[in-house]
Amino acid sequence: MAFLKLIRLHNLFIVASTQYIVRFCIIGPVLKSTGLSFELSELYFFLLVLSTVLITAAGYVINDYFDRKTDLVNKPESVIIGKDIKRRFAMVFHIVFNIIGILIGFYISLRVGEPLLSLIFIAVSGLLWFYSTTYKKQLLVGNIIIAFLTALVPLIVFLFEFLLLKKTYESSMVAFGADLKYLSAWVLGYSGFAFLLSLAREIIKDTEDFEGDSSYGSQTIPIVVGVKYTKAIITALFVITVIALFYVYFTYFTNKFTLYFICIAIVVPVTYIIYRVITATDKKDYSVTSVLTKIIMINGLLYALIANSIIPLFY
Repeated sequence: MAFLKLIRLHNLFIVASTQYIVRFCIIGPVLKSTGLSFELSELYFFLLVLSTVLITAAGYVINDYFDRKTDLVNKPESVIIGKDIKRRFAMVFHIVFNIIGILIGFYISLRVGEPLLSLIFIAVSGLLWFYSTTYKKQLLVGNIIIAFLTALVPLIVFLFEFLLLKKTYESSMVAFGADLKYLSAWVLGYSGFAFLLSLAREIIKDTEDFEGDSSYGSQTIPIVVGVKYTKAIITALFVITVIALFYVYFTYFTNKFTLYFICIAIVVPVTYIIYRVITATDKKDYSVTSVLTKIIMINGLLYALIANSIIPLFY
């Protein structure tokens, strides 16, 4: 159980689910509506997901490894490394997960004829290492890295599929150009949504961990600009997210169900989160808003199940 908690099994499940949902509920319906089909085989897609999950798990392990001292201050009850799992074993887990994840990514890249794609897996592994050792303590840098990597989870699914489609249908890509732009708009929309909410959540978590981070010289946003202005930044990110969603809806959508979904599953909880952030006075308030933000991100992902039936209406 300690091991499963260390690698954040529930988060890994969300990562894998995100990639499968994007493939079958976003990319699949668009390709079907345009007369195309998946070029990335089910086996290679499974390996892509496995590689993503393993590298993500390695990132969680190394983050806890280097965060042990601050976690003993911020959340001593959740510390695993050094208590339930020895430090050297944690490092072994990190190395093994990374090596297997990168090798799988390299194998897939070679098999699809795009060896340069393997650099993505190496770069992500490196970013997670330097995030844990250095960037996490720097002003905004660590937050942006995690938000970017969160946005990359659905984006990498599109990237592999797109490059194979381009290679297979190169002679007729002009005819499918508009459809592929439409597909990229859907995936980029999801990635943008994930980026903004992940960035807000990371800043919320930094505010929650203010005490421990300040004790060990971190330069996070709440430490540098103060909690008052941090609350304003968090609120602004949520407001920008909601405005962007309504802009996309009123520009491209006509079905009322999407509007209802945005209002009930996104706007209502976001409004409550903003209230909790503004009135927050202790760690518990920020912990609650962090959990609620993750739920909103999951709600946004689940919209893909609705999009699966809406996409064909655009054709």
